[in-house]
Amino acid sequence: MKMLVLTTCLLSLNQVERAEGLPPSRMALLGMLLGLLMASCFTFCLSHQNPEFALTSPEKSRTKEADRKETTAEEELDSEVLEVFHPTHEWQALRPGQAVPAGSHVRLNLQTGAREVKLQEEEKFRSNWKGLKKGRRLDINTNTYTSQDLKSALAKFKEGAEVESSKEDKARQAKVKQLFRPIEELKKDFEELNVIIETDMQIMVRLINKFNSSSSSLEEKIAALFDLEYYVHQMDNAQGLLSFGGLQVVINGLNSTEPLVKEYAAFVLGAAFSSNPKVQVEAIEGGALQKLLVILATEQPLPAKKKVLFALCSLLRHFPYAQQQFLKLGGLQVLRSLVQAKGTEMLAVRVVTLLYDLVTEKQMFAEEEAELTQETSPEKLQQYRQVLLLPGLREQGWCEITAHLLALPEHDAREKVLQTLGALLATCRDRYRQDPQLSRTLVSLQAEYQALAALELQDGEDEGYFRELLGSINSLLKELR
Repeated sequence: MKMLVLTTCLLSLNQVERAEGLPPSRMALLGMLLGLLMASCFTFCLSHQNPEFALTSPEKSRTKEADRKETTAEEELDSEVLEVFHPTHEWQALRPGQAVPAGSHVRLNLQTGAREVKLQEEEKFRSNWKGLKKGRRLDINTNTYTSQDLKSALAKFKEGAEVESSKEDKARQAKVKQLFRPIEELKKDFEELNVIIETDMQIMVRLINKFNSSSSSLEEKIAALFDLEYYVHQMDNAQGLLSFGGLQVVINGLNSTEPLVKEYAAFVLGAAFSSNPKVQVEAIEGGALQKLLVILATEQPLPAKKKVLFALCSLLRHFPYAQQQFLKLGGLQVLRSLVQAKGTEMLAVRVVTLLYDLVTEKQMFAEEEAELTQETSPEKLQQYRQVLLLPGLREQGWCEITAHLLALPEHDAREKVLQTLGALLATCRDRYRQDPQLSRTLVSLQAEYQALAALELQDGEDEGYFRELLGSINSLLKELR
């Protein structure tokens, strides 16, 4: 384009030189045109030589200005040196203005509101980075699987392929194997030592057979009963005795002529009866109640009667049908004779405790009957209605017997007697008021426990043991006035 313009200008000069013979007016006009043409040529050539003098569009001018501003801003940012944060494998707080290296794990602590940073697990980060380069979906541990993942896992499961455990799992499994031995190896070792691994049921069957065998000595029978008592403390084991007739074998042991056999047989029965309704029912049907009362009513060693009384208490508690049978068989008379015998103070306290438990059970039944609770069985409520315990205690003279037991010297025995007196207060109030010895005993005990309670207060015990006993005595005295 430059060459074309220059050529035009030169041709115009040649024409001027050839037109020297024209008139002056023509020459003036031609000179003016030639000047304009030369000015245009000069402007065109100058604009192509330096772009700053060229005409540009407004949009291009704005773009260049914006580019210059961005370049200036980047230069300003580059001039500021940011502090680089060096994360570790533990969470650390990130301060404002710190730069985080690529691949770091950043989270927002909702409790403190601060951002925290730590290094990612190296193996997981490398696998995710490789997946990013290949264009695969990163494992963000969202516990979600695609349909293709599930199909692949199901195919491997059908083929019997096992997922390889991680290194940590393998190390843990190896450690467990070092600590424990397989059961097969243990059985082989026990067989070599002539030791047989038995279940509780197998052990109880063996013990019952040993006790019931005529070839077993007295010591062997006692040892078998002693070991059996340990197992029947568990409810399932006690009920397991019913499956092979073991309970009846022990009940029949109460008929033995050997006091030790009676003692340990009652010991086993008391452990089996405790809070076990199914065993209690089988015992009543097997005649255990009658046999226990016979032993208490006859001359027997004190340790045997102690164990038999324990079995009787376990059989009667929370079992209204057994309480009915106890009253019908004259159980209160048997216990009265036992308490009034000489040298049976220990048994007397146990008998009073049993009576207290039976009376409070009756009172709880009356409260449940008044509230008509749905938790109580109607059949059990009907059985409790038929237990005429309080009238029987009054008729058999237990109001006076219990009052006289306050003369026992032990504080624990007095506590149990006071509890029973309070439980029988509604039934025996008039009998208590007519007993002058009871009033004298209560006044004497009041003075004794006032002194003991004062010593407790001096030691800083605001609610001491003797203070509670004193409160029970004061309540009885108040009711009897």
